[in-house]
This record gives sequence, structure tokens and C-alpha cells, in this order.
Amino acid sequence: MTDKKVRVRFAPSPTGGLHLGGVRTVLFNYLFAKKHHGDFVLRIEDTDQTRYVEGAEEYILDCLKWCGLHPDESPVAGGHYAPYRQSERKAIYREYAERLVMQGHAYYAFDTAEELDKNRKEIPNFQYGQAYRDTLRNSVSLPQHEVDALLDAHTPHVIRIKMPADETVSFTDMIRGHVSFETNLVDDKVLLKADGMPTYHLAVVVDDYLMKISHAFRGEEWLPSAPVHLLLWEYLGWKADMPQWAHLPLILKPDGHGKLSKRDGARLGFPVYAMSWFDAKTGELTPGFRELGFLPEAFLNLLATLGWNDGTGQELFTLDELVEKFSIERVSKAGAKFDFEKAKWFNAEWIKKSEVSSLKSEVIRVLADKGIVVTDDAKLETVINLVKDRCVVLPDFYLQAGYFFEQPKEYDLNAVKPKWTDAKTDFFNTLISLLTAEASIEAHDFETKFKALAEEKALKVGDVMLPFRIMLVGGKFGPHVFDIAALLGKAETISRIEKALAAFTA
Repeated sequence: MTDKKVRVRFAPSPTGGLHLGGVRTVLFNYLFAKKHHGDFVLRIEDTDQTRYVEGAEEYILDCLKWCGLHPDESPVAGGHYAPYRQSERKAIYREYAERLVMQGHAYYAFDTAEELDKNRKEIPNFQYGQAYRDTLRNSVSLPQHEVDALLDAHTPHVIRIKMPADETVSFTDMIRGHVSFETNLVDDKVLLKADGMPTYHLAVVVDDYLMKISHAFRGEEWLPSAPVHLLLWEYLGWKADMPQWAHLPLILKPDGHGKLSKRDGARLGFPVYAMSWFDAKTGELTPGFRELGFLPEAFLNLLATLGWNDGTGQELFTLDELVEKFSIERVSKAGAKFDFEKAKWFNAEWIKKSEVSSLKSEVIRVLADKGIVVTDDAKLETVINLVKDRCVVLPDFYLQAGYFFEQPKEYDLNAVKPKWTDAKTDFFNTLISLLTAEASIEAHDFETKFKALAEEKALKVGDVMLPFRIMLVGGKFGPHVFDIAALLGKAETISRIEKALAAFTA
């Protein structure tokens, strides 16, 4: 840690859905910032206009809002270092690119796309760098007067970094320790494109400097870009202000082989995006954790434990607990395998932990989606308390709670009819008479009378308990059956017994 104020940033490109790996990067940035009383900045890296997707920025903001990870500075919140969209900072970057050219650390390249494609086809493993730089159309290989003439004629060109020969560049990663690179193995990356937009390499360095970013956490797939960024910090004279870097481990496929992708989710039947994403260009809808019925608390808890632990074996953390316990030093170098069954376990545990008041609006929405309008608020709260321990995802509340508000549409007849007898018909007809004489149903009292009636009729309690449950809920599920009957009330319980008897004896 340095003495300067902690400022971290998440800098996504608005090109599509937000992968759970991206949300984990947000989370680790957020936790680190809040633990050290710093700022969390959201910066939109939209310099690649060819990949820009309408609505993607709003989608990213919605995802962070759902997760409860609110940026201190962003395109919406504003801040002292605005603007926070790189496309709105376009004029800033050329100055620094031209400075690098003047210093001899970068150069103009006039090669056309067709010329570069020809080289790639004709030269195996072609890279624009030391090996071929002198044979291509750029300000290193061309005489100065020709370069000047091309510039005066506004010939389309890019600015590339001039990677030095035979040097080793290195830095200390907060997770991986000492990391070094041989410059001979790195090509001359484009810094400024022909349209005047910077590439990621230039923009990330300039913006991190100007926005006073103190720590930069990003996925390990960005490690190969590190030597370019290290040299830019040095060449621009900002090395002393360079953020401390941490390259986060990959989130791996369930089998541990390779990075988890959207395709893996589709193949294996689970989401990899925070929220559902609709691509207007392709018409493709990619499902998200929110729409599947995950709570944001469970989603964040899951992500926090993919590559990090606090060393105690604790698995369930509130966001405040994560802020308190988080340490970048306890983030693993190794990739973390994604386990959807474990993800569902987290969600089930968080549903159990959640207060009824926090679940109520979600349960109302789940039931409304199935055509059930809840009018009795007190009854709904009681129902949620009864069934929440049985729910894994929010849509489970329809299966586990819907029958409290509407009669079963169908019954698990296979569990009843093969063993149905006239004696059972007689039992339930007598039970209707018994209930009719009661003023109301009280669970414990009704259970006692139910069991006594079974004994009187020479029936095993279990032989009539299961049919009774199916009469009330439609299947072999739900909480204690007498609690269900008490909550349904006398008239509704009788109505369901009569309706089911007709089905069972048909």
C-alpha cells in the first residue's frame, strides 16, 4: 500500500452482456476501495466504435445497481475527473501519442489493411514489430521528407509503440509477485487508430494517470499487454505514479479446462451473465443470474469465493463482512472452477437468511407472473416464512407457495390411485364431517384429531397423510401439512378435500 488515496476503477467496454468474471472484477475493486476508504470509479471504454452495442452501457449500470455495487464516480454520477466515457475524451489522447512519436518511442504507420492482410497470409506468424518494422510503410523505414508528405496529405495512419530490442521489463503483481517480460517477444501495438481514437493500451494508461488511479485489478488475460503498459508509463514520465497491479485468476469451466464462456453456460444449462442480455443485432437472448431467480447477495457471495477466501472456512458473507475481511493477498493465483450446484447452494442459503420483508416484493412478482394476485399481506408473510427454507431460486416460491393462493390445477395421481381404497374414501368423508363441525382449524389440535380418526378407522396415519397433502397442494411437497391446512382455513380445506376425492375416485 502507498500513502496516496486508494482509487480503483472498473473499465468495461459496452459490447454486450456482463460476464460473471467482470462482476467479480467489480466486486474485488469495490471491496478493496471500501476497505481502504477509497473511491470506486466506473469508466466506460468505448473507443472501439465498431464493437459498440446500443444499450450496453445502460445494461452495465443496471447490473451494478442490481448487485448493490454503486460507483463513487461514473458517467451518471459524474466526478472531478469527468468525462468518464473514453469516446468523450478523444481529444486528450493524441497529445500523448504525438509526444511519444517526438521522443522516438512511437511512430506513424501508413500501411493499409490490405497490405497488412497480405503480409499475414504470406508470412507465418507475422507480427508488426522488430522483425519486419523496417520493411513496412512507417516513419521508421521511410525518409523524413516522405513521412512529412504523407502527413501533409492527411494519409490515413496509426501510431504504434516502438518496442525496444533486447530489454526485460518487470513489475510486482499484488497476487503473482515478480513478473517479467522480454520485449523482443512483443509486437508494436497500435496506440492511436486512424480515426483518432486510442486503443485500450494508450487510453488505459493516460486515463489511469489523469484519474489518479492507485490500484488496477484486471483479469489475467491482460498480462500479455503489461509490457506495453509498463513502457508507456515509463516513456510518458509517469512511472512513479503507476498503479499497483493485480491480475485476477480466471473463472474456469466446471471441468477446470479453460476459461468459462457464454457457450459453456448454454451447453451446460446455467447462466454466465449477471442479468439477461438481449443482443438487438443477432436477436439472441442470453439468460442471467437475476432472471433465473438469484438474489444479488448470493451472487456476490458466490463471486467473492471464486478465487478468494478469508482463511477461516466461512462461506456466507454479507457485503459489509466482505469489505471488512477482504484482502487482495488472499486471492489465489490459480483459476477457480465454476460450480453451478454450489452457486445454487449459496442462493438457497441466502433465501433462508433473508428477512421476509426483503423477499416479499420478489415473491409477489413470481406469483404475479403465474397469474396469482396476492391481496392478503399478512398471509403472504406467513407463507414465505413457512416455505423459504425449501426454495433454491426465487421461482421456486410458485411451486412452494402458489397453492396457498389457488387450488391445485392437477394432482400427483400416480402417488395416490394405485393404493386407493374405499376405506380411505370413508376416512376423508368422515374428516369433512369432523371439520364441518369445527369453528376453525388449529394445526396442533387438527393433527391430533386426524391421527385419532385414522386409528379409529384402522388406517395407518402415513397411508392417509400423503393423500391429504396431495389434496391440499397437488404433490408430495410443502411444509407440515397441518400448518398448510390451518393457513388455508376450514372452508378451503374442505373444498380441496371434496375436489380431490372426486379426482381420486374417478
